[in-house]
Amino acid sequence: MMRQRDKPEDGRKSADPLLALYGRPGFMIRRAHQIAVSLFLEETGALRITTTQFGILHLLKHRPGLDQISVAKLLGLDRSTTGMVLTKLEGAGLVGRSVGVDDRRKRSLVLTLAGEKMLERLKEPARRVQARQLSAFEPHERKLFLELLGKFTRAFNESTRAPLEAHRAKKSETPSFRGARNARTRNPGPGT
Repeated sequence: MMRQRDKPEDGRKSADPLLALYGRPGFMIRRAHQIAVSLFLEETGALRITTTQFGILHLLKHRPGLDQISVAKLLGLDRSTTGMVLTKLEGAGLVGRSVGVDDRRKRSLVLTLAGEKMLERLKEPARRVQARQLSAFEPHERKLFLELLGKFTRAFNESTRAPLEAHRAKKSETPSFRGARNARTRNPGPGT
């Protein structure tokens, strides 16, 4: 039963507060990420590879010899997550580590033959995932959707704990977003 204070002054029933939450950009972005991961796992489930593992395998295919910190920066991952994922990939025989040529403290990462084969097996499922993700849109909307996502991620790249290195700009080129870096600590609630 609606209490008096829940009614707007004009006497109409107030809007469902959950709809307001569901309409918040942060909530929708988090939900979209959940859906994207679910679609990936539906298509690749039998191969038992996560989206993060796929990203690392793909990166090492095209940039062999990177070290762990470079992988983290290029994929926008924190160092500890990157380390755990690489340990799992190494344990599965998909990635190998060797002492760095220029710096013996660093370990160079490469795909093993098994890693290359896994990436080849993931090629078609990954294509299907992308097609399914974009199938919610009309053809002309797909390009716009990707452009807007790119614009958003570039604009707020520096506000994350693990900025994507490819989106880092010189300070003079970075637009000013007052408080964006600290926004997550000021308003950590759901759907922010």
